Amino acid sequence: MEWYLKVMRQYADFNGRARRKEYWMFILFNIIFAIAAMILDNILGINFAEGSGGPFYILYALFALIPGLAVAVRRLHDVGKSGWMILIALIPLIGSIWLIVLMCTDSDSGSNEYGPNPKDHTAELNEIGKTFDM
Repeated sequence: MEWYLKVMRQYADFNGRARRKEYWMFILFNIIFAIAAMILDNILGINFAEGSGGPFYILYALFALIPGLAVAVRRLHDVGKSGWMILIALIPLIGSIWLIVLMCTDSDSGSNEYGPNPKDHTAELNEIGKTFDM
């Protein structure tokens, strides 16, 4: 759940890099919450069609749209690709498969043009040390 909240706190931050774990945990909780919203719509009888979502589902989808795009762009940055590479999903079938492959690919080791490797904790420790240096 902490990964989901981390993505939500970085609501529209398209800069930097996101680990695989951050991306896939966000996707997992996003699916769980979307299904919960659909079930709530069905229980209340306010769904648009049998077995589909309703207002709660639409509101949740709109709420999670920008953070989902932001974490996907940061994930692409982590493998050394431009955020615009997300548009490859518009190519039928092959584009979606290629995007999933990119999302499953391990991080570039070390820093790249989008920032330091998020798995590298020494950069974080160096930043902490800078705040206390006088």
